[in-house]
Amino acid sequence: MAALYGVHLKRLREQRGWTQRELAARVYVSPGRIAQLECALGARPTWELTKAIDLAVGADGLLMDLWPHVYRESFPDWVQRFMELAARAAIIREYASQAVPGLLQTEAYAREVLRYGRTVTSPEMLEERIASRLERQERLKGPNAPTYCVVLDEAVLARRVGGEKTMHEQLNRVRLACDRQQIQVLPFAVGAHPMQGGSLTLLTMPDGTEVAYAEGAGHGQLFEEPDDVEKFNHVYDQLRADSLPEPMSARMIAEAAEGYNHGGSERRALARKQLQRSGRRQLRGGGGRLPRPRPGA
Repeated sequence: MAALYGVHLKRLREQRGWTQRELAARVYVSPGRIAQLECALGARPTWELTKAIDLAVGADGLLMDLWPHVYRESFPDWVQRFMELAARAAIIREYASQAVPGLLQTEAYAREVLRYGRTVTSPEMLEERIASRLERQERLKGPNAPTYCVVLDEAVLARRVGGEKTMHEQLNRVRLACDRQQIQVLPFAVGAHPMQGGSLTLLTMPDGTEVAYAEGAGHGQLFEEPDDVEKFNHVYDQLRADSLPEPMSARMIAEAAEGYNHGGSERRALARKQLQRSGRRQLRGGGGRLPRPRPGA
């Protein structure tokens, strides 16, 4: 798709009688960037650049229509189908072991997380990934928003991504999301569990079918066979049951956010111990299984 984009771009530019340098001047990029796009080399074009080029060469929306397909090519194959399914899911359930899930990330936090990605090979691609992540967050707004349930490992609260300000703003955002979404914290006190070192997402589609996506560092796998998905459902149910109840989780997240606001690492540790001590008897009652829609419902 990137090569097809490049072929059309070159044809439209030449129809205008422009050199690469002349087109580059009109869309405020370097001539080398235009050459990269025409040869399908380097970073994929951003949406803003595509719109500017489309208008400049009179493509009548052709390049903008191609852009989503070009953009998806910049992701590994094992991510692409998951992204397509997630965009249509009626229920999204996540377990996050290392970082705040993308649907809840602030721009500053997302930038810190994404810039370490092995598939991000240029500043342009980083900006594309950030813009796409923020755009996908719109799914949680409006009357057709999916049901969203999250289990955060306590490590997510403890691991500082970016500076104190970034973490304070990020955890404040998660705390506010607790008022609208089902968010729980899996405390360190639980110990070993089936998803150690990895993350899990379960998607329920509008017709009631389910898929599971398990991910680790540098790899991921989509499971669509019912037996496989059922096993991950049981794992997720156990994670929720072992997590702190939602009100206690919200308090823990708020304390963590406040600690970052004042640089209070000792205060965070004390708050964590207090919450775990008061919630130790409630760990098994943290959350039950979410109701699933019947097929066709």
